[in-house]
Amino acid sequence: MTTDDVRTYLDGGAGRLRLNRPKALHSLNLDMVQAMTRALLAWRSDPQVRIVMIDHAEGRGFCAGGDVVTIAKDVPEGGNAGHDFFFYEYRLNHLMYTYPKPGVAFMDGVTMGGGVGIACPCRYRVATERTLFAMPETTIGLFPDVGGGRYLSRLRGRSAQFLALTGARLDGAECVAMGLANFYVPSERLDEVKAQIAANPEKTESILAGAAVPPPSAKIVEHLPDIDRLFASDDFEEIVAALEADGGDWAVKQRAVLGGRSPTACKVSLRMLVESPRHLHFVDEMRMEFAIMARMYRAHDFAEGVRALLIDKTGDPRWSPATPAEVTDAMVDAYFQPLSEDEQWTPL
Repeated sequence: MTTDDVRTYLDGGAGRLRLNRPKALHSLNLDMVQAMTRALLAWRSDPQVRIVMIDHAEGRGFCAGGDVVTIAKDVPEGGNAGHDFFFYEYRLNHLMYTYPKPGVAFMDGVTMGGGVGIACPCRYRVATERTLFAMPETTIGLFPDVGGGRYLSRLRGRSAQFLALTGARLDGAECVAMGLANFYVPSERLDEVKAQIAANPEKTESILAGAAVPPPSAKIVEHLPDIDRLFASDDFEEIVAALEADGGDWAVKQRAVLGGRSPTACKVSLRMLVESPRHLHFVDEMRMEFAIMARMYRAHDFAEGVRALLIDKTGDPRWSPATPAEVTDAMVDAYFQPLSEDEQWTPL
């Protein structure tokens, strides 16, 4: 069950999902999503598979997200690349979240966007000194999806609002401090740990605990009081005003960051973080996120953000609407309307 971009195979008592697209930092494409889904469905009732391990082959990424360049280029052609990718990616996310067997995600390297979507459903999430975690979707006119509303909204204080709006990057120690990872293991020990888990899946937790070391100090901790105070509002303009009024070095830096983000994406992200905790079941979260995404990936800011960040790499997105004040409540409301029955997302 191996494809060029992802390797799915059995290793002792473990089902292995190994991302193998190093030139793209193991970003997910539709073939990878479907291959992983097929493997998980096959392993669900296989008694030999007692745990699932997710990692990456060579390169510095775990998974840098989804293949948004292909999707952005397809939109003007009227194709279905975006619809198909997000529909099946969210099915994979939901399958992993509800999977009856535990998962271990080795977040050793860049873990962003779609990478978060396949790491956070796992019972065991391993960070290393190379981990770089972020949900940077507002930089390309999107919102933290793949279950991001559920994962972020359950973090302490106002961390979710800070991470979703700014796309701030966390290292491995910060991931542990925030509860996004539950083990900190030196990267040099990962091969040994994986072999031990494959041989003794029932001892996974003790194996990881035995290999883990105390992480370095987490830099984000010193900023948590500022995050709670300055990102306290669910109104984007009020957050911007609070940062401007504070005037401290950290606040000035965050205000500058927000100035480069899509105003529409920021307002939609804040609304999602209000709505997500109201959904008791993950299936409802994914249905809401798909309705938002089905509209956002066809909107101006997505194509423009991908152009500026990933295609031309000029870093000069021209957002439309260009300012927060121009993004009305009615515009935001429209993204959250349910899709028609024949367009709605459905789980496997």
